[in-house]
Amino acid sequence: MRLRGTGEDMTEENTSAGTREWAGLAVLVLPCLLASMDMSVMFITLPSLTADLGPSGSEQLWIMDAYGFLLAGLLITMGTLGDRFGRRRVLLSGAVAFGAASVLAAFSTSAGMLIAARVLLGVAGATLAPSTLSLIRSMFHDAKQRATAVGVWTAGFAGGAVLGPIIGGLLLEHFWWGSVFLINVPVMILLLILGPLLLTEYRDPRPGRFDLLGAVLSLVAVLGVIYGVKAMAEHGFGWGPVAYCAAGLAVGAVFLRRQRTAANPLIDLRLFRTRWFSVPLLIGALDAFGLVGFSLFNWQFMQLVLGMGPLESALWSMPTFLVMPAGIALATTFAPRVGAPRVIAAGLLVATAGYVSLTLLQADSGILHLVGGMTVVSIGIGAVSAVVTEVILSAAPPERAGAASALAETSAEFGGALGIALLGSLGAAVYRAELAAEAPDALTSGELEAAGNTLGGAVETASALPGGTAEALRDAAFEAFAREARIASMVSAVLMAGAAVLIATLLRAPRRRASRADDPAFSDAPPRPER
Repeated sequence: MRLRGTGEDMTEENTSAGTREWAGLAVLVLPCLLASMDMSVMFITLPSLTADLGPSGSEQLWIMDAYGFLLAGLLITMGTLGDRFGRRRVLLSGAVAFGAASVLAAFSTSAGMLIAARVLLGVAGATLAPSTLSLIRSMFHDAKQRATAVGVWTAGFAGGAVLGPIIGGLLLEHFWWGSVFLINVPVMILLLILGPLLLTEYRDPRPGRFDLLGAVLSLVAVLGVIYGVKAMAEHGFGWGPVAYCAAGLAVGAVFLRRQRTAANPLIDLRLFRTRWFSVPLLIGALDAFGLVGFSLFNWQFMQLVLGMGPLESALWSMPTFLVMPAGIALATTFAPRVGAPRVIAAGLLVATAGYVSLTLLQADSGILHLVGGMTVVSIGIGAVSAVVTEVILSAAPPERAGAASALAETSAEFGGALGIALLGSLGAAVYRAELAAEAPDALTSGELEAAGNTLGGAVETASALPGGTAEALRDAAFEAFAREARIASMVSAVLMAGAAVLIATLLRAPRRRASRADDPAFSDAPPRPER
């Protein structure tokens, strides 16, 4: 079915997506790639811009985190704005802002200016994910076609995360650090040209008044929790990070209370009454928890233990991206035949197998062991992400697709942040204990403390020690880090296996109609015409 119009006269007709819709999907993948790349490219760009701008330690953290903070905090607001004022309009407005902020970032002359640009990029980036995904919901009404389209969208986001360091490394070989931001501009110009031609506008015909107070509360709640979780990952558990998390949760409780009573809420909480929405949302968060959390160990193992440079390690991560479309294709092919719950459970078990193989990782393991395990994980996670996202979209009525898309992305952001914080904190405790037991006796207390903070600190400390002591410290640190990675992969494996049981247990019933129009949670929704 295709939706015609954007107002009260909106009608539906029985038709499959045509050439225009598939070409429009190709256009929608472009901002997905860039939004994801902008989160990962900073890892390889930071040393160059640090040498040029000389930011303080605190400023470095804000340069890295400002984009992700604002992106996570504004997803719900931007998704709702798209539903109310037009998804294409919000997407194209965000593209203009994203391109302008990219130019500002590229030519920043101070750390403060770059932080401001990263904030603006985060605000603009928050329009891209929910707008693109909700446009897919309104462009593809055939379930099989929509599943394929969501799979392509998922691959675009995954590809951006992998391609960011690779493209950034290639650009930094020949240009200054600002070039990694300027590549956004021509892509956004292309989106502004092709978007009006290929993307059909859609908005809720009866949106009601925008809940500005609710938008502020949601931003404060998400920022508080995300900031607190990231602070835990960097500094461990303490009163400060816990206070930020508690404040964010308290504001979140106020936000939810307002959503229950507001005439026109940002989020219709009735969405959560159906397990076809709430359970996949939880699964998406668990996926991100393991994948993003373990990436901390993945990159450090390649660069510090195996001694690879940033570009070399980024190139070795390519197999994880190349196999993900295979997992997505298999999932979207089999989901209509055997059911989404079985496919999601199978994908989770494949990811579990990958994490289990990583529980055997040793300090002297080669790159093939690490890449092989992560490749298996990526096949499973790719399959799960594509199907979970499609189930979430289908569980929500079309007029709420923007809010549903934003919730899916926000849950993934929370899952990833929790993965970094909890797996990082657990791993750090294991690393410190292991290194304290195995470090050479010749170390002073100060050297042992510096080496015990991080693996990078151990490598730096070893560089200033005599040959034999330095080698012994590096060996001990590498073994401690390998054990840290094994513990993290074990936790991830248990979570994936538990999620497989959860999805198989709670979503056993045959799937009902994708529109959910007959669900009691949406009893006031207008009935959709029969096919």
